[in-house]
Amino acid sequence: MDISSPVILSFLLIASVRWFAASGSVDETFLQCLTNHSLPSQPISNAIYTPNNSSYSLVLQSYIRNLRFNTSTTPKPLLILTVLHESHIQAAVICAKKHDLQMRIRSGGHDYEGRSYVSHIVPFFLLDMFNLRSIDVDVATETAWVQAGATLGEVYYRINEKNRSWGFPAGVCPTVGVGGHFSGGGYGNMMRKYGLSVDNVVDAQLVDAQGRLLDRETMGEDLFWAIRGGGGASFGVVVAYKIKVVYIPEIFTVFNVTRTLEQNATDIVYQWEQVSHKLDEDIFIRLILDVVNGRRSGEKTVRASFIGLFLGDSTRLLKLMNESFPELGLVQSDCIEVTWLESVLFWTGLPIGTPVDFLLSRVPHVLTHLKRKSDYVKEPISKEGLEGIWKKMIELERPLLAFNPYGGKMAEIPAAATPFPHRAGNLWKIQYAANWDEEGTEAADKYIELTRELYKYMTPFVSKNPRASFLAYRDLDLGINSHGKDSYLEARVYGIKYFKENYSRLVKIKTKVDPSNFFKNEQSVPTLPNGLCSTSHHPLMGVLSSAIVAGEDYPICILEEADRLS
Repeated sequence: MDISSPVILSFLLIASVRWFAASGSVDETFLQCLTNHSLPSQPISNAIYTPNNSSYSLVLQSYIRNLRFNTSTTPKPLLILTVLHESHIQAAVICAKKHDLQMRIRSGGHDYEGRSYVSHIVPFFLLDMFNLRSIDVDVATETAWVQAGATLGEVYYRINEKNRSWGFPAGVCPTVGVGGHFSGGGYGNMMRKYGLSVDNVVDAQLVDAQGRLLDRETMGEDLFWAIRGGGGASFGVVVAYKIKVVYIPEIFTVFNVTRTLEQNATDIVYQWEQVSHKLDEDIFIRLILDVVNGRRSGEKTVRASFIGLFLGDSTRLLKLMNESFPELGLVQSDCIEVTWLESVLFWTGLPIGTPVDFLLSRVPHVLTHLKRKSDYVKEPISKEGLEGIWKKMIELERPLLAFNPYGGKMAEIPAAATPFPHRAGNLWKIQYAANWDEEGTEAADKYIELTRELYKYMTPFVSKNPRASFLAYRDLDLGINSHGKDSYLEARVYGIKYFKENYSRLVKIKTKVDPSNFFKNEQSVPTLPNGLCSTSHHPLMGVLSSAIVAGEDYPICILEEADRLS
């Protein structure tokens, strides 16, 4: 008997429905609703995994990239819908709204707080996009339609496969999913030359809160703006992005030069602070600071690693470095000339000579427990300040600090061009990165607290009012939205840090396209409270008045009322 036949598949789905009904986990009518709203040519039963399915745990765990959220106590979805067609997304939205189920959307699973597959807003199910991974490169227009479940490594490989002179600016981790990376305003080591990934996005497909499949023309420019850095999961389900490829040189040069405190790291780091954002836009030098063993037994020191990418050959790189940053002491033997794809592997931490088709692998190079935080820096840190940071880092031992320099293209694009506001005025971004292998909540609490302590120590050196953060490095320490009566105020706490002046526009768009707030998570963009502008006695008015006086963000309806009165 052919088990792939529609009759057998229908039988399996009915059996699954009956199991759910018997277990009390989900109403039988929800699964029936999914079936009713899927196309006969694209049976949704093929894509449903329930807890009684032997593959359920494997499917769930396959794209968990933070082991903190792969435990027996982590809340699990009622079911996993591994989307095979756009109609499955439409059915999921329509039926989840009808049955009041929370939906989580996962494309690659690299979100640092696991919000794409974990929810404390229950009950919930998981919409997993990993099967929607096509990459359709159009040679004539030099564009590509990339589905949300594709990985960055797959995108790089397929674009470069069509033309060795083509590349695309995105993150350095090849297993990151396109959906989360683009919608979160992600970028990589070519950002000083080409900007963010979304600065090179020209169209998109999205299923909205009404279950409609929209493109840029039908969704309108406001919504298209919002899903390019404002967090797509707040506004709909992004199905695909259309990207414009960029031209790259035949030869790239990479290097990794390390210096400890005993090797004059303080002076070199201080000089890096002065020039890293001013270097030729073809040069990107990431600075990583970590604690390592010193020369004496039991002694710790700080190591500064200067990891570089140059869009060109080593001869030109050395000339530019000798002119602009001679303090690093870069020499020919430090330089490795590679192709663009080989440079991606180098930055992933793989040895030179690794076949480039490794980029097609979906298995992460490293899988561990982790905590991340982020900051932005607007003024160089003094040598005295750096020495204090060294002392604190040695005291804590973890986390490490990664500094990504801005300038170049990042300083040229207006802050309002996309929801990502961290452009001109920022010298670099800091990522706090703690990894650990120990299991259990005790270890997690320990390393998370160490990360928070270093973050607190860095307060005098980073941006203020607000202390800005990067959405793609999601950090629940910044605030959590319970989606109750104080939802707007709760969201404003983290929203201003992620989006700064762009927050008001995002809230306005959210209120327009998803007024019932169906697409939500612990840090989603909120809707405006009902009646906020209809009465001067609304409980938020006092808070908002204070915000106006302070020159901070406030709801668009207040702006519109002010315009009317003027």
